[in-house]
Amino acid sequence: MKAKHQRLTLALLAVVAIAGASGLALSALKDQAAFFYAPSDVAKAGPPLGHAVRLGGMVEKGSIRRKPDGVSIDFVVTDGAARVPVSFSGITPDLFKEASGVVAEGNFNADGSFTASNLLAKHDERYMPPQVSGNMHETKTLEQ
Repeated sequence: MKAKHQRLTLALLAVVAIAGASGLALSALKDQAAFFYAPSDVAKAGPPLGHAVRLGGMVEKGSIRRKPDGVSIDFVVTDGAARVPVSFSGITPDLFKEASGVVAEGNFNADGSFTASNLLAKHDERYMPPQVSGNMHETKTLEQ
């Protein structure tokens, strides 16, 4: 076998090995990936059932309803064009409130509602933790 054929064989084996490794990585990632949906995406294509997904949008004003158990809530996520009712049981993030951004991780139900297993509250770019903002905005007087 000539050197040229040996290099070609090694190159082909390298390509096959890289393709195999990529296929295994994508296969493993497919089971772990959670796709992001907005309420209008759900209204157009229907809810993806049986997959862990993320639902993002704004918490509709006046939609938060706390249940008597103290840890379960129902609320509506909207993007202005569509609405999705969400139920969640657990401790909500500190920044979770009406008219604020939220990303809910969970599953869609057959009736189009969403059951969240985790909530992530979003804040605007000007947000600063109170501990930090207190130090930055500390003013000193010119009088001594």
